[in-house]
Amino acid sequence: MMIPQITPQQLQQWLAEGKPLTLLDVRTDEEVAFCALPGHVHIPMNLIPLRHNELPDEGPIVVYCHHGVRSLHTAMYLADAGFDELYNLQGGIDAWSLQADATVPRY
Repeated sequence: MMIPQITPQQLQQWLAEGKPLTLLDVRTDEEVAFCALPGHVHIPMNLIPLRHNELPDEGPIVVYCHHGVRSLHTAMYLADAGFDELYNLQGGIDAWSLQADATVPRY
């Protein structure tokens, strides 16, 4: 199953344009406490099977983690669960910090 990748620059443009989307952060509580993207929904990866019903049925969902691996697996799980418009943030929040917003701390 192919999950489309979205670059930090593309996501930054979508956010600047006000495109309606859900930012799904699947990192741990500790990681989110350190840094996160504004307006995100936080559901740790291990809780997705129990809580994916909290996600909207319509509109794009951009899934992100630290480097993009956990989020890709989560997006594949969500696709199997029936979600349609899924994107994986390429390189995760680390790439976001390097390519889109240097004020987001790296770890």
